[in-house]
Amino acid sequence: MKVSLFITCLVDQFFPEAGVGAVSVLRRLGVDVEFPKDQTCCGQPAYNSGFHTEARSLAERFLSVFEDSEFVVAPSGSCVSMVRVFYRDLFRDDAPNLKRAEALAAKTYEFGEFLVKVLGVEDVGASSSGKVALHQSCHLLRELGVKDETQRLLKAVRGIELVDLDRGDVCCGFGGLFAMKYPQISGGILQEKIDCIAKSGADVIVACDAGCLMQIAGGLSRQGIETRTMHIAELLARNEE
Repeated sequence: MKVSLFITCLVDQFFPEAGVGAVSVLRRLGVDVEFPKDQTCCGQPAYNSGFHTEARSLAERFLSVFEDSEFVVAPSGSCVSMVRVFYRDLFRDDAPNLKRAEALAAKTYEFGEFLVKVLGVEDVGASSSGKVALHQSCHLLRELGVKDETQRLLKAVRGIELVDLDRGDVCCGFGGLFAMKYPQISGGILQEKIDCIAKSGADVIVACDAGCLMQIAGGLSRQGIETRTMHIAELLARNEE
């Protein structure tokens, strides 16, 4: 099986360890991973800002780079949602590109979703330590319908204690440009998340989207809370035995 890794902008610039972890886990499971060097943004920031012409240009490039792949895997529910859900809107009046987009959407997966749904694997041989709680990102949960898959992957990690996070399925307040356009609302939503994290006693908060990790890590740091944030790919790549 061969996978093309779509690294996403935030992982590329701020969370390279998530990309490295994803490659490590996939190769551990016998998957041949390639990294198309011509890849750029999927177009989500432009699309969410209303710049659909610019978003279409990026989406067309994305199609050209990845459409011949056997599978496309990304460590981001947000970007995968853009491809699987919103490319249909971008190309609704462009039948040829809509057909291309639908074909690509059918073989594009978020990292954890791919492990469970395509490879049929829950235990990837990971081991770590400490109390771990899961924040479920909005795009992954609500637009892609991925919930139990992430939980099952975490439950199979040896050595950790998986603890409940109150309102773990509630938004962290990031929402991409939402956090910049409405900082007070975003900050209020984030504070509720931080309060729940503090209550959980978790040493590590795991999420599947870099945007959520960036938002939560900033809130924790500003309030002097020592709980760390970690992408699920990084945790699953660990073997501390």
